[in-house]
Amino acid sequence: MPEQKNDKKNSRRTSKPNGNSSRNLSGNLSGNPNGELNLALDAALDKVILGECASTMAQMPAQSIDTIFADPPYFLQLDKELKRPNESTVEGVKQAWDKFDSLQDYDSFSEKWLLQAKRLLKANGTIWVMGSYHNIYRLGGLLQDLGFWILNDIVWVKNNPMPNFLGRRFTNAHEVLLWCAKDKNSKHRFNYRALKKLNDEKQMRSDWRLPICSGKERLRKGDGKSLHPTQKPIALLYRVILSSTAAGDVVLDPFCGSGTSLATCKMLGRKYIGIEREVEYANAAQARLAETSSPADAEALFLPEPREQARDVTFATLLENGWLAPGEKLESKCRKFQASITADGDLTHRQRRASIHRLAAELAGRQSCNGWEYWHYQQKDDSSGLPAMNSEGEGGVARGSANGKQSGEPRGKPRGEPSGEPSGKQSGKQEKLATASKKTRRVPLDELRQALRATLKQAANSRQQESSQQGNSKLGSRLS
Repeated sequence: MPEQKNDKKNSRRTSKPNGNSSRNLSGNLSGNPNGELNLALDAALDKVILGECASTMAQMPAQSIDTIFADPPYFLQLDKELKRPNESTVEGVKQAWDKFDSLQDYDSFSEKWLLQAKRLLKANGTIWVMGSYHNIYRLGGLLQDLGFWILNDIVWVKNNPMPNFLGRRFTNAHEVLLWCAKDKNSKHRFNYRALKKLNDEKQMRSDWRLPICSGKERLRKGDGKSLHPTQKPIALLYRVILSSTAAGDVVLDPFCGSGTSLATCKMLGRKYIGIEREVEYANAAQARLAETSSPADAEALFLPEPREQARDVTFATLLENGWLAPGEKLESKCRKFQASITADGDLTHRQRRASIHRLAAELAGRQSCNGWEYWHYQQKDDSSGLPAMNSEGEGGVARGSANGKQSGEPRGKPRGEPSGEPSGKQSGKQEKLATASKKTRRVPLDELRQALRATLKQAANSRQQESSQQGNSKLGSRLS
């Protein structure tokens, strides 16, 4: 579902965001010559612009955008409240931005912003357009009519979709993303090797099995309700941005909503422009971007060439879900080596780049090595992106303890016993370690993997459990 909906034709959809009136476009690109544009690209980069989508796009310079990600209104045409079997109300999309007078009205709205998208894209640029069965076929037809060249249709298969409570249709468990080049002759960018590495050295398929946005990732209001009814997961946008852009590329989201695409761009070192009509969503996106860090190591974003989420948690899964980020450092178990995380799930140490397992084996001087146990992550105690975990790693090995004891130390050695150093010097080291342990602790990658695996499993099972406990009895009686 869309993250923000713009440029409305009738009175419901011509409100004035922050006092700025919306304006209708003729849909004729020749009516917007470069000389009349008043929104400089440099002034718009890395910002959220409050305004209507098509009219704001019309003020931007032609052929200035590398990639567009658009999640427009779906026109769900919801006329009645949807009730669960326990009579509670399902929070659907009821906002004015998803309401149109007719399918023709929706087509007119869609054509206006798609015409602007065509004008803004560079010659070799691409556009991603996302939708459901309510609108994706109309959008696909418009894209082809306007000369875009469809490269792929990606099916986002939701691991934990909302069940169909009435039992009169199949459960709607997927959405579609159309990936298109500007025209048939465009030489589009596709980071094939990066996506293959992300998929455990298998070609990335066009069916992406990912959970919907839930848990800590879901932005909420003060009353606990979802801030945006159709917030997208970072894992989905991670693949979109990584597959079709390079570091430094300019990505435009004309319906940016709560800012998932923009935050992902910032994580991956891309320039971004977000357009949002609703003040509440725009403020939320700004706050989210302020809390999102850019990569510390620019080399981590380099892709040598222009992984579907495995059933188990891979190293790439930690990246896709935001538990680790490109440019962050990992430390070897022996504390002798450090490596930087790359955007496609490799590690780099000096001039060497390899997987977590291969690099661990080379540094350890072995034929093979378990990278999950070899590499450690320095976790901040107040980190909101990771769950609170025990200070004991698997096997009972203390990580980041005040006495500095590691798994390689002899078991019979008394804690705190000097290692050939003066007692005063050793005591000073222990005091520094004790102070540092209050702020950070070393976490083996396997501990992160186990925690994320449990989190994903819980999210996938939550809706199944609700459906089985609350819906089976009444659903069965309806079907009988």
